[in-house]
Amino acid sequence: MNGPHDLGGMQGLGAIPIEENEPVFHSAWEAKVFAMSFATFSTFFPVDETRHAAERIPAGEYLSASYYERWLAALELLLTEHSWLTPAEIEDRITHLRQTES
Repeated sequence: MNGPHDLGGMQGLGAIPIEENEPVFHSAWEAKVFAMSFATFSTFFPVDETRHAAERIPAGEYLSASYYERWLAALELLLTEHSWLTPAEIEDRITHLRQTES
C-alpha cells in the first residue's frame, strides 16, 4: 500500500525536528489516548486491523495530524465500524469535554 503513512525513502520532506529531552507525552490528552488505544487495541482489535484503520485516514488529515491524533482517529474509526459508538456519540463527548475545560 502506498500512502502518506509510507514515506520510507521519499526525499524533500524536510528535516525531522529532534526535541532534546522530549517527554513521552506532551499533553495529558495524549496519555489518555494512549491508554484507551492500548486497552482496546490489545484486547479487541488485532494489530493488522489497527494499522489498516490508520492507513485509511485521509492523506491531508494524516499528514497534518500529530502522532497521537492519528492514534485517536484510528480508534474512533474502529469503534464506529464495530458499532460500539456512533459518530454522534463521539461528537457529543467532544462537545461535553470542551465545555468542561472552559
